[in-house]
Amino acid sequence: MIGFSSDTLEKQTEFTEKEKLSYPLLADTEKKLMGALGVKGRATWVIGKDGKVAKIFTVTKVVDHPKEVLDFVKELK
Repeated sequence: MIGFSSDTLEKQTEFTEKEKLSYPLLADTEKKLMGALGVKGRATWVIGKDGKVAKIFTVTKVVDHPKEVLDFVKELK
């Protein structure tokens, strides 16, 4: 798993430490990656074992989002 946002590397590091994330977050401050992927706002991309995008979640309710993604990942084959 990997994450990215337009926040600075410093903010990403603070967030990673605060939330005790076990995966890296990339700082895309110029929004080049986000633009190339067509990402607007918050989104979670789940990549399957085959290396292909299994699903793209648009984050609407931050509180419900982790469970929604986790439930989907548990069902991946």
